[in-house]
Amino acid sequence: MSAIADNIRFFDEKLRDTPCRLVAVSKTHPPEMIMEAYNAGHRIFGENKVQELLEKRDLLPHDIAWHLIGHLQTNKVKQIAQFIDTIQSVDSLKLLIEINKRAEQFNRTLPVNCMLQFDIADEETKYGMTYEEAIALLQSEEYRNMHFIRITGVMGIATNTDDQDKLRGEFRTLRGYFEKLKETFFIANDDFKEISMGMTSDWELALAEGSTFIRVGSGIFGARNYNK
Repeated sequence: MSAIADNIRFFDEKLRDTPCRLVAVSKTHPPEMIMEAYNAGHRIFGENKVQELLEKRDLLPHDIAWHLIGHLQTNKVKQIAQFIDTIQSVDSLKLLIEINKRAEQFNRTLPVNCMLQFDIADEETKYGMTYEEAIALLQSEEYRNMHFIRITGVMGIATNTDDQDKLRGEFRTLRGYFEKLKETFFIANDDFKEISMGMTSDWELALAEGSTFIRVGSGIFGARNYNK
């Protein structure tokens, strides 16, 4: 059994009795390593960059549920709209309009799952909306007329820190946004149920604070290939 398969089984066991699922973040790692996780039974994989995702998808089984977790430019949406399962990094109404437009052009049978990304970190390099921007998006006429996207929850990237109290605070902020949006806009909508937070270094804290998706890369595949 490979180390990757062992790591997949480790997380499967840790998450077994929780509502949380694992997104295996495969960015910079080759298809051969992804296949090791796939052969261990895993099907949800996350990529940051559209071009890398496209290259890998052509070489891998098509029952993989791909999640785009990195910042997405509107001019790249058309390249993934036909097949992407979930776009976790929706950070503007403009981007959501483009996703809906491209999904409609492909006449998708199932809508594109979309998550609203919030800026919860104390870092200028992170993307994401404010809570007020999300409210404006959900109140917009453009959003109400979208039929090829489905908002399933919220996503956030915490500060890169060892300060557990700070991390807990940021995770609780994101969970609070989820709960307020659920009560205000999605109270009767069972699709809105996801909170994507937590990575290799902080997934246990995120899980304790209510995460339903943890995004783990090096904890499964080892150190990134930074030459990619």
